[in-house]
Amino acid sequence: MTKIDVLFTNANVLTLDKNNSRSRSVAVSNGKIFGIWNEPEPPSNVLHTTEQTKVIDLKGATLMPGFIDTHNHILMYGLLRDQVNCSTPPNESIANITEAIGQKTEETPAGEWIRGYGFDDTLIDEKRHITRDDLDAVSPNHPVMISHISGHLAAVNSLALQYAGLDDKAPDPVSGGHFGRDQKGSLNGVLYEPGAMEPVYNVLPQKTVEQMTADLKNVSNEYVAQGITTNSDAKVSSLDELEVHLRAAQTGANPMRARLMISNDLLRQEGPFGNYTAAQLDRMISEQSNGNARLDSAKMFQDGSIQGLTGALREPYYQHPDIDGDLIHEQESFQEEVLDLHRRGFRVTTHGNGDRAIGSILAAYEYALEKFPMRDHRHRIEHVQTGQPEDLKKMAKLQVAGSFFINHVYYWGDRHEQIFLGPERARRISPLAEAAQHNLLFTLHSDCPVTPISPLFSVWSAVNRTTRNGKLLGPEQRIDVVTALKAMTIYGAALNFEEEHTGSIEIGKQADFTILEADPTTVHPDEIKDITIQATFINGQSVYENKNLITS
Repeated sequence: MTKIDVLFTNANVLTLDKNNSRSRSVAVSNGKIFGIWNEPEPPSNVLHTTEQTKVIDLKGATLMPGFIDTHNHILMYGLLRDQVNCSTPPNESIANITEAIGQKTEETPAGEWIRGYGFDDTLIDEKRHITRDDLDAVSPNHPVMISHISGHLAAVNSLALQYAGLDDKAPDPVSGGHFGRDQKGSLNGVLYEPGAMEPVYNVLPQKTVEQMTADLKNVSNEYVAQGITTNSDAKVSSLDELEVHLRAAQTGANPMRARLMISNDLLRQEGPFGNYTAAQLDRMISEQSNGNARLDSAKMFQDGSIQGLTGALREPYYQHPDIDGDLIHEQESFQEEVLDLHRRGFRVTTHGNGDRAIGSILAAYEYALEKFPMRDHRHRIEHVQTGQPEDLKKMAKLQVAGSFFINHVYYWGDRHEQIFLGPERARRISPLAEAAQHNLLFTLHSDCPVTPISPLFSVWSAVNRTTRNGKLLGPEQRIDVVTALKAMTIYGAALNFEEEHTGSIEIGKQADFTILEADPTTVHPDEIKDITIQATFINGQSVYENKNLITS
């Protein structure tokens, strides 16, 4: 008789299978789901437990599939934990931020770098970017770099520009982005998009692989505490970053199933994986991580951030009628690179916030599919912030999936309405209801550290569409709770080509679970984000338990 390792009893089981079945007890054997019963405890004649069987009485708590976050930057999040917090809150003004930077200089030897994160020009009192002059006043002897909350901008001081070899005559990068300048044409220290930030990144001191692995381990603990069992890092930019992920997966420092988007730079002919097919790279990643990490996709970008005014829109920005954003790649070269990756078997994932960028991405995917037809490619567009009806129809036609950054509604919805997009365009950001109507494969994501990691918050945002100021933004684009939960579970599994193995509670699937104190389908919709995670299981093994809430 099969040995049962874990038995969950007296549970409220949300299977999230195709019938949205509910059950009361679940048995696990050898990391897989062995049995599911409608009774609080399985009949004694169908199951054999031993003294080694861990029997967990959930006392009515909700057992559901583990969450799958299909787009965040977990390693980046780990690396910024020891940087200066320049977010709002707690900072209300540039003076607050520069004071914090000044305090950091007092404990840092002259000449060493000072890093900050989370600055948002639209939330501070001055409603402007930090400049080199602001930073020079408090840090003339330390190079400083502060990352914008969007991840698409940065502010640096004069010494940082000097270290990077940038002066007032520096031309804007050809690879996208531009340097901020004052009225005299001099660099003001604001760097827009990776092309402009790259010279500074190139001279930043780097942590060792060992230090980065420790950082990843620390934040992985936060992720599993939020019920996440499979996680996608949305951009692996270097061989060192890849090595960190492989080590963390191999050793269990990261207990989650890791899915890695590899930057297209590493996959070009001159890059380290220029001659690899997707199958070859996936095999290498799997073998070097004991099977705990896999290739997700090739990652590209075709625009920037709407709140940074670099998202590429078809119509100008609401309060900035002279700006419509930037495409990163010229269309012909972009679609040829997509075609090359497509031919080599890579699923292509492309960042697209603005509708002009989304249109460009779809044109490139269509070009590749016409040149080299492929079934079930599951190419993706990330964020899909301002996708228009014609874009969603084309996504459906081409069978392109979407990973929606739904948290934008809460964190930036008010400013999209008032500053960036205006009332009409703002109300349809993250158009999930339309995505569901077109039967698109779609998921929700946090884009952590851009917003905090919390699948239940993303579900809450998709269901309620409430902004920071309490406004209901685009109620017609709300989706129901079950659909939102599936967008963080079984749809995520499908996006990862893993729907046969995980994402729902069905016999034979991996025993990846999260246990919630309450049922998100029955509580008031406003309460979904506040439900406590009691425990998280991967392969039937506990990776997180709230000791005050779960007994065994």
